[in-house]
Amino acid sequence: QAQLVESGGGLVQAGGSLRLSCAASGRTFSTYAMGWFRQAPGKERAFVAGITRSGSRTYYADSVKGRFTISRDNIKNTVCLQMNSLKPEDTAVYYCAAASTSTDVFPYKYDYWGQGTQVTVSS
Repeated sequence: QAQLVESGGGLVQAGGSLRLSCAASGRTFSTYAMGWFRQAPGKERAFVAGITRSGSRTYYADSVKGRFTISRDNIKNTVCLQMNSLKPEDTAVYYCAAASTSTDVFPYKYDYWGQGTQVTVSS
């Protein structure tokens, strides 16, 4: 079982950057594919980025390609999301998630979730 805790959210102006971190408990972090999702008010939770168990492959939503970078450290049991060139439409609660199968764009494929961290981008 994995417990996930996100950090790094906050308020930033458009064009700015934030780095989200997700710390995972347990010794089996490297056995999980990891993903970042976000949920804006009144909208469904949406895939942002994913990374395979080894970190060798990454996946991004079209809306964040070229601006966001996902990475993981299987020694420190962390996964990060570097967000650059932020836009007001990136405003949402961001969630870290772990999947025992493989990286996927569908939230129901993930087994464990963090509590979320708020990202607000002002125009």
